[in-house]
Amino acid sequence: MIHWPRVTQLREEVGAEDFEEVVDLFLEEVEEVITRLRQAPDRSLLEKDLHFLKGSALSLGFQSFSALCQDGERQSAAGHADTVDLDAIINSFEASKSVFQSELPGHI
Repeated sequence: MIHWPRVTQLREEVGAEDFEEVVDLFLEEVEEVITRLRQAPDRSLLEKDLHFLKGSALSLGFQSFSALCQDGERQSAAGHADTVDLDAIINSFEASKSVFQSELPGHI
């Protein structure tokens, strides 16, 4: 679910002292989009939203979540935004975030 080598790489890139702030910023930005998708999804913006989520997910090492976002982005680009399983994407984010936060101390 989490690609820990990517998390380690991010920590090295931003520095140990700024890592927590960067992670908090990523999570905050992702949660804003997730909240919008949960409460009032605009399928006409879905390709753009999923592209953003995919990039953020890759930065944090959220592999499963990123893959679902990529699949949804492709579906949206092909004109099938209405078939994207938003619940699966949102649930994957929540599960990834939970694993990330609980296991992060053991990986840094």
